[in-house]
Amino acid sequence: MRKYIIFFLFPVILLGSLVNNSNHNKEISLLESFDINAAFLYDPILNDMRNKNNQIYKQEHFFKAMDDAYLFIPAIKNVLVEQGVPLEFLYLAMAESNFSSRAYSKKRAAGLWQFMEATGKVFGLKIDQYVDERRDPIKSTQAAAKFLSYLHDKFGKWYLAAIAYNCGEGRLSRAIREAGSNELEVLLDEKKKYIPKESRYYIRKIVALALVGNDEDHMLSSEYEHLLNRASAYSIATVSLPSGELLSRVSELTGIPTSDIKALNRHLRYDFVPPYGEGYSLYIPYIKLAEFKQNYKPEPMARMYKVHTVRNGDTLSEIGKKYGVGYKVIMDFNKLHNSMLRLNQKLIVPVARTRSYKREDPVYYLVRKGDTLLSIAKNYKVSVENLKLYNKLSNSIIRVGDKLKVHE
Repeated sequence: MRKYIIFFLFPVILLGSLVNNSNHNKEISLLESFDINAAFLYDPILNDMRNKNNQIYKQEHFFKAMDDAYLFIPAIKNVLVEQGVPLEFLYLAMAESNFSSRAYSKKRAAGLWQFMEATGKVFGLKIDQYVDERRDPIKSTQAAAKFLSYLHDKFGKWYLAAIAYNCGEGRLSRAIREAGSNELEVLLDEKKKYIPKESRYYIRKIVALALVGNDEDHMLSSEYEHLLNRASAYSIATVSLPSGELLSRVSELTGIPTSDIKALNRHLRYDFVPPYGEGYSLYIPYIKLAEFKQNYKPEPMARMYKVHTVRNGDTLSEIGKKYGVGYKVIMDFNKLHNSMLRLNQKLIVPVARTRSYKREDPVYYLVRKGDTLLSIAKNYKVSVENLKLYNKLSNSIIRVGDKLKVHE
């Protein structure tokens, strides 16, 4: 009887062995992507992080971070591939920030890859009054990939690039000189302490996160199985918008919730597109791209924002205080090179008009006795200049019975 049981169980045992071998080979391949020897799989601290879900992270937290970031993880992977950086460095971003573009450290590092401002600027990130591209998921990844490639070229190993990313290239260079070796097991010596404890745990944390993230069997048995499919899907699209465009208007015209636009564009410091002459690119969910192309139409800033007419004694500072807007922002929106103002000068003030932008068809008004362009303009909350523009009027003369377009 026993031999029959063994006979039937043998295929199951063999299959289990093959699965284990397959997983083991994947784990070895993952370590090789970091230039780490396979023996590192038996590092006790690494396995403590990986298997016991200790204070470093918990699997529920891990998968939730992956789930929250699903929209831009495929784009991050594409950037890493384009820059020749191993895909597994995706988990360096997780170790740094849990994929949160909001992440901000006590040392003032920001974004997914936790760049300091000076380092971010060195690698091409724009950080000014309107944007902090350390929080841009794509541009910050491009900068991080350049930085990691530079560190790899300098130190020759990907695990050394990861360690240098954490403790600094000068600190790592000194550690290698003191150790007389750049081998991982030497640098991680707990007694010699060639590199700081944080860095000794940092490289292990990245590897542990990567091992969990690449464990398909575990994902298939969890509620986060959908992450395996999302990783290969198109996720976000880049669209170009004109200077000063309102995020709320884009939302209304395209059907994209404002919260979704803000979540993908946390690098914007205001709820409008920066007033750069060339405009600026924003991210939207890819599934909304066709709807955006069909419905989005630019609009003059004078129709989106309040317009202030300069009066005698006005200064930019006083105008800014009146509307709660920084005077420098008003200067940028109006392309002013200095603070000199002219009487009756029209200034765009970036305070949104309270109106809906969903109107599809033009609105017309039939002129009655006693009407003037000014009274019609006030009634429909548009400017006289726009009424003239809509109706191709060269002057302010109107007649009873005229049909005027008051909204396009």
